[in-house]
Order: sequence, then structure tokens, then C-alpha cells
Amino acid sequence: MKNLKFILLNLLLITLFISCSNDEGLDDLINENLDSSKIYTELDISYGNDEDQKFDIYLPANRTLSTKYIILVHGGGWVSGDKADMNSFIGSLQQNFGDLGIININYRLASTGNSPFPMQTDDITSIVNLLKEKQNFYTIGDEFGFIGVSAGAHLSMLWSYSLNTNNKSKMVCSIVGPTNFTDSSYNNAEYANVKASILAIFPNQTDSFLESVSPFHIVTTNSPPTILFYGDSDPLIPTSQGVEMKTKLDNLNVINEFTLYQDEGHGWQGTNAIDTTNKLTAFIHTHLVN
Repeated sequence: MKNLKFILLNLLLITLFISCSNDEGLDDLINENLDSSKIYTELDISYGNDEDQKFDIYLPANRTLSTKYIILVHGGGWVSGDKADMNSFIGSLQQNFGDLGIININYRLASTGNSPFPMQTDDITSIVNLLKEKQNFYTIGDEFGFIGVSAGAHLSMLWSYSLNTNNKSKMVCSIVGPTNFTDSSYNNAEYANVKASILAIFPNQTDSFLESVSPFHIVTTNSPPTILFYGDSDPLIPTSQGVEMKTKLDNLNVINEFTLYQDEGHGWQGTNAIDTTNKLTAFIHTHLVN
């Protein structure tokens, strides 16, 4: 009887092994960690139950537990957009920073009655926590920087200024990101529709709430180095958003750089895009890589 139980147990284990032999989960269990000597790319990694809670990961070869990474955060007014919108950054980052990982994220999108806050910053926290938990599996460090565009730039600053409790976010880049929802410039007629769209997805419109989700109001002396890019003809972001953010950072002695492009709107191409790339590359080298 004992021999029969032993045989049945072995058959069960053999069957289980065969049925799972082509399964990545078992491969991960057997190998324990990825081969850090090789480049690794994986798309649409789930970090929650929502279909938007996914990210892509690009890891360099010969990485270590000190390998840092960049988190890319797409725009779309908190209600639209996709991580694919940030794909254009990936090639340049890989070319200029062969030792950095890249995390390109999606987050849950807001709608009327479904506030982006704290939902979207919670999603960033979930990703950061997941990467920390799987640090040995991926062979990466726990220090990173942000590049965000528009609403993604706002979220990058908001997280780095208010939720960066362990000071692991070493730099943040805002490209045309909103910084201050109590900015009086939003009362101007030219921004009336913009203000209405913003407030439509916020749970309330009190100054205290608007300040609590404004990087301008929550930045502190401990905030990470920040690089800002804005256009002086942006139909969505008043020029004051960038100018006053720069002044606030200076007053708090937070390391920062600020560029305001003449006659540019909510994004740009050509020589100004090259200028942005060059300045951002130098900033990442100084404040994240080194």
C-alpha cells in the first residue's frame, strides 16, 4: 500500500511537471531570477485587475541590483491616452542610457464622477512597489526617475513631491505638465474651456482640494531635481504654470532647470525637440545616472 502511494505521488508530480513544462511561471520558478546578462523586454505586465493597469519593461544587459530606471507617464488629460504614446522616448533613452531600465506605464483613466486622484498616483505606487518586490527577479535597483508629458507630467511631479517617502525618485521631468490648479490664469476667457474640463473630473472644486493635487502647492525642500519644458503659446497650460513653478523651486532651493520655448504650444518638433532631448539627457546623466 505504501509503495502504491509512492508510485501515485511520483506519477502526479511527473504529470504536473509535464503539464507545466512550457509555462513561463514554472520557468521563472525553476530559474528563480531572469538572466541579468541578457536584454529583457516584456510588454503588458499586469499590476492590478483593471485592463489599464499594465506596464512595459525594458531592461539592459549586464544589469545589477544597482541598475536604475526611468518611468514614462503618458498624457491625455487624465481621461485618455496610452503608454504607446511614450514609445518615441524609448529608443532615445536606450541609445543614450544603455545601463538604465525603462518602465512605460498605463494607469486607470478617470471620468466624470471617477476622480483621477488618488487613483492614478495609487497606480504609480503599485508599480513602484511591484518592482521593489521583484527586484531580485528582474535584477534592478530601487532608484528611478520620471519623464511625464502633460497630465503624465503632472502625475510624475505629484507623486515625486508627495509620495516619494523613501527618496527613491531622483529626478522628474515635466513636459507641458499642469502645476497649479488654483492659478488665476485659468479664469481668463482663453482657458475657460480648459478649466471646465479639468474641474469636471475632480470630485470637488474647493481650493484646499485643488491645492492638494497641485505640484506647485505641495513641493518641498526635499523634492527631487526637476526639469521643466513649456511653450509660451500653449492653449492648454498658461505660461504662468511653468514660470511660477520655476520660481517656487528656486525659492525652496530645489535643483531645477526651466525652458520656455517661444511660439510653441502643447508640444513641439524640430530644433526645439532636439533641444529638449539634449537638455533632458544631460539632466538624467547628472541627477540619476551619476
